[in-house]
Order: sequence, then C-alpha cells, then structure tokens
Amino acid sequence: MRPDKNELIRMLSLTTEEELQALYKRAYEVKKQYVGTKVYFRGIIELSNICSKNCYYCGIRSGNPDFKRYTISMEEALAEAKWCLDQRYGSLVIQAGERTDKAWTDYIEELLRGIKKLSGGKLGITLSLGEQSEEVYKRWFDAGAHRYLLRIETSNPELYKTLHPADHDFEHRKHCLTLLRNSGYQVGTGIMVGLPGQSIEDIANDILFFYDRDIDMLGMGPYIPHHGTPLKHLVDSFDEDAALKMGLKLIASCRIALKDVNIATTTALQALHPEGREMGLLAGANVLMPNITDTKYREGYQLYEGKPCLDENADQCISCLSRRIESIGESIGFDEWGDSQHFAARTK
Repeated sequence: MRPDKNELIRMLSLTTEEELQALYKRAYEVKKQYVGTKVYFRGIIELSNICSKNCYYCGIRSGNPDFKRYTISMEEALAEAKWCLDQRYGSLVIQAGERTDKAWTDYIEELLRGIKKLSGGKLGITLSLGEQSEEVYKRWFDAGAHRYLLRIETSNPELYKTLHPADHDFEHRKHCLTLLRNSGYQVGTGIMVGLPGQSIEDIANDILFFYDRDIDMLGMGPYIPHHGTPLKHLVDSFDEDAALKMGLKLIASCRIALKDVNIATTTALQALHPEGREMGLLAGANVLMPNITDTKYREGYQLYEGKPCLDENADQCISCLSRRIESIGESIGFDEWGDSQHFAARTK
C-alpha cells in the first residue's frame, strides 16, 4: 500500500524528545520485522575527487579551486579492496566525482574485473559514480558491479534547479534510475534533508518518489553546508542538532513507510554527533559504510564541512565500529553481501 502523505508529514514534523523516541522505536520494530538487526558493512573507496558537475552544495564541485584533485591508482584501489576482503567486509562501494570520459569508464570497468578476480567473486560491489549512458551501466554491471547508488537530492524539480547550474538536467537524472533498473542493478537513490528552500511536504514527496520508483536501497543524509560552495553563507547559522534530528526522522520515516529496503546510516550523521551513525541504526538503518580510503586522500574528498575520520586509518575504524555496533545489541554481517531484501522480493 502506498504510504499516506499526511502520515509522512506528521512523522517528519515531530519535535518533542518523547515523540522522537517513540518514532525511532517504532521504526526499529519495523526494521527488526522486515530486515533484522544485522548491520552490513560497505567499505567506501573514494576513488577520485575530479568531477564534471558544479552542484552548488558540494565541496568537490568542479568550480571549487581549493582542493588538490586526485585519482587513486589501480594498484592502490585493488589493495584497498583486498584489505576489505581480509577484514571480512562483505561488500565495498566505489564512489567518485562524476565523469563520463572513455578513459574513466574504461578504468572503472578494469577495476571492477580486478576486484572480482582478487576476491574470487566474494566481494559485493556498489557503484556511486553518477549519470552515465545505458551502455556504460551495462558494461560495469557485466564487469561485476551489482548495486548502484544515484542520489537525486530532491524530487522537487524547482528545488533541484536552485541547487544546480542550468546544464544539470533533473529529468535526465531520474531517467538514469530507469537505465540502472533496466541494466539489472539493485537501484539506490536518496536525498539531502535540510536543504535551503526545502519543505516538510517536499521530503514527504521524496519518500513517495522512493515508493513509486520501487527503490531497493537508500543513501540519505542531512545537508551540511560547505565554505567552498555558493551556499557558504549558511555555514555560520547551521544548526547541527536540528540537522541531526531531521536526518534521523528521515531514516525512521523511510523505514516505516518502505519496510524492507536497505537504508544506510551515513557519515554525515557522525559529523553532527559522535554516535550519529549508531543513532541512525537505532532509527531504522541497516547498512554502514566505513571509509577504507588511504588517509592521504581523505582531505581532498570533503563533500561537506566537518567530515569525520579524516586521519583515522581503516584498521582503527573497524575496531571502533565493531565495538559500537555490539554496544547497541546488533551484529555485523561479516562475509555477506547484505543485498536488499526488497530487491529479492521484487525479483522472485
């Protein structure tokens, strides 16, 4: 049954601590019923901060001159994938700025085949590499990727226009979700919550968009302004507590409304609170994405202000996360892909 928009608006509008805790508890019960309390790790490799897009909210936008641009070598990326395998992570995510040139798409295809070979097919692979042609999506799928995250950031076309230059096509971005579905992927998308000009009704419509599109997985987070963007004037007035609560309400509302999709608890939540990611799990998320990128590159991949763990190596990260997850009574799905149960049900 399609979620009720008024109910979504009600959940997203809750403010008192008592109401919020009741919402998170309800979402957690739905999570336990539909996807269980196992947390699936996706080790993130931030492969490159070179981007052809100039989105107004993003720190690595092409128009920001303050970052030294980089692309991790094939050898380094494969070493990070091998580390991921050795730590018994079931999956990894390859994330980068958006590019469509042939050298880049060929590089990704070669890397995918390399990861499949070194892991004997054991590592699940999610891509988050933006808008591509259907031919490229299919090539990457055939090379070994099976999940793809393409965030739309908002389903409101007018709001989208205020956040992107005129050459960024909202309809094309939506169409790419269709191309991904046609290519065989488990399809993920997501939004930022707390965007300037965004209303509670917009966010409710976003959740309905996820439902109508039959989305398999979600990667969402609070909008955190960055000083290297045209929205830098919002940095000083940014309310971390309000952003955290809105991010958690979004996770909880999506879990209640969409039930069996995979939902990630993102690093942006940790940027707002030291235990933000665990709070996301308790609000209904079931996927966690530790950063396994070499620390020497992390300074150059700051999409938002205050990104945590810039100098924490992957070994420190997994030890810390394991303790934190066990402390809230959940377990880690080591050696498991942790595929979307929604995808499995839809493709029976």
